Amino acid sequence: MQQAASKLQPNNEVPGLKGLPLVGNLPQFQRHPLATLIKAAREGGDVARIDLASQRYYLLSNPDHVRHVLQDNNKNYVKGYGKVRVLLGNGLVLRFAEAMTEEIARMLDGWEARATGGRKLDVAMEMTLLTQRIIVKTMFGADVGAKGERIACAFETALAGIDTRFVIPLWMTRLPLPANRRFEKALQTIDEAVHRIIRERRRKGQEGGDDLLSMLMEARDEETGETMSDRQIRDEVTTIYLAGHETTAVTLAWAWYLLSKSPDVARRVREEVSRVLGDKTPGIEDLPNLTYTRMVLDETLRLYPAAWMISRTAVEEDEIGGYRIPAGHTLFLSPYVTHRRTDLWPNPEGFDPERFAPESGNGRPRFAYYPFGGGPRLCIGNNFALMEATLVVAMVMQRYRLDLVPGQTVKAHPKGTLRPRPGVWMTPHSTTSTTTI
Repeated sequence: MQQAASKLQPNNEVPGLKGLPLVGNLPQFQRHPLATLIKAAREGGDVARIDLASQRYYLLSNPDHVRHVLQDNNKNYVKGYGKVRVLLGNGLVLRFAEAMTEEIARMLDGWEARATGGRKLDVAMEMTLLTQRIIVKTMFGADVGAKGERIACAFETALAGIDTRFVIPLWMTRLPLPANRRFEKALQTIDEAVHRIIRERRRKGQEGGDDLLSMLMEARDEETGETMSDRQIRDEVTTIYLAGHETTAVTLAWAWYLLSKSPDVARRVREEVSRVLGDKTPGIEDLPNLTYTRMVLDETLRLYPAAWMISRTAVEEDEIGGYRIPAGHTLFLSPYVTHRRTDLWPNPEGFDPERFAPESGNGRPRFAYYPFGGGPRLCIGNNFALMEATLVVAMVMQRYRLDLVPGQTVKAHPKGTLRPRPGVWMTPHSTTSTTTI
């Protein structure tokens, strides 16, 4: 998808897709959002106009423009869904590796009967259940039990509601429709559950806890020394849950799909895991040596970035690519689109982990690849997600080969994340007594 840089002046009309009266490009975007974005970039260029009913949006796919919004001029662009931030550095996420490997081992033990009987399983659902258990355990501690499951269900409902609100007029969200009521009830469940847990922790005076909630409650502002309010903690919990659960599950589901379709790549991953780990449970110290496994995950995130689109709203008027961006207008930044530019990625639809070889020196611009966003608002869960995904791939490869069930069609379903639909049905085969691929 070759792009040509714009040489137009700021007062010129941004090119874009032809649309229908009143609704613009909304019908085609609702039916085929990914194809609509790709078409808009091809026809409009680096800055493309997309009209969704009465709202006008601008799609950016040039890495330099993405860098301008996310990094260079980031203070002028705000998230459309509010500001929630916390810094989760390597030192923090590394404390949860043991909890991750324990939950992964439990899942793999549960696959034994299916492998013995040759029974299939939906790997997308398995990855979702696994990452839910991991994030609930690391966020709230192992004693949450049923509360964690209820919170997980509420998050799923809320995420579906956010998906719907993205493409419908604002006034429809205020109608007493069943979907709106479910959405509001889910938000209420999240608020009540999280605030209840926070109150219980504060009443007990728990300090030095080993879960994320305890750490958030104890964190202090470096300048003022103040701790977070309950509302701030609730916002951070919401963000961490989504960053540490949904995106990782989606990435892993696509990774297993791609590995099954690419046996040579799968063989290299298995050989690396065998060489680095043998039969031992992986630890933090092993991650730097699982370089090809990480390359596979990076390429998976290029083809199927869980966060397939990022939105930012301009606070003040700006100019990008020779076009005027009015204050208050929203920009679409789509990793899915940028990751498929032919001027940046030869054979962009091909699955080639070698693109991310450490010694490749590809020379691509920084924002040619940004599955986790970038700049000051870089996804807070990126370290957590990549560590978790690497551990999952390594431990599954130690025990099983996953074969895609023949005859199924798996398509990317762009909602809150880029989910595989209707699932990824695979058959597990034990590899503990064989070395075949």
